[in-house]
Amino acid sequence: MSEKPIRERIIETAMRLFEANGYHRVTVDQIVKESGTSKGGFYHNFKSKDELLYIIHDQFISYVLEKAQEAYRQWNTPPERLQAIVKSFVMMIDLYRSQVTIFYQESLFLAPEYFAEIESKRDQYKEMMFSLIQEGIETGDFRPELPVPIVSMAIFGMVNWIYKWYQKSGTYSIEQIADIYADMVLHSVLRQESKDNPDYARYFLINQ
Repeated sequence: MSEKPIRERIIETAMRLFEANGYHRVTVDQIVKESGTSKGGFYHNFKSKDELLYIIHDQFISYVLEKAQEAYRQWNTPPERLQAIVKSFVMMIDLYRSQVTIFYQESLFLAPEYFAEIESKRDQYKEMMFSLIQEGIETGDFRPELPVPIVSMAIFGMVNWIYKWYQKSGTYSIEQIADIYADMVLHSVLRQESKDNPDYARYFLINQ
């Protein structure tokens, strides 16, 4: 098997060290040594340790934003789009758990220019969710008495916390957890008429 590219080795090593020790306790020298690379290799791929932290953060934020945009293109109704977005959001935790952990531990240490870029993508994702919940209310699919910001932020909070407890070796796979979360969200926000719509029945665990 061929050796991983230098850039990938540096990112993986940095994530492991940042997660275990904290961003400020890890030096470029440590990253270089433990990744089996060189300072020249490091600075060929990254301007600084700050940029490396930004890239680690950007990986999962770009993923969830891209998946949300994809759901809008692929599906036509708010319930279908919400189900797809929630599932992709949950699946992200499995793909990028270390990145999410580092984000919550170390995001305050991002340099201002990098923090602004991350914040911009987070805002895009938040606004997309707000717009989707509002759209569902306007089409009559979602409960109008539920405030859009509270519903949206509740979804973010539920999913974001998964990184604290999810284990690959646990009772439920990430796919099963994604289905459970999508079921809970849709049962919470859908009006009864939409729950009874046979087109949406496949999204509920009782019908799977």
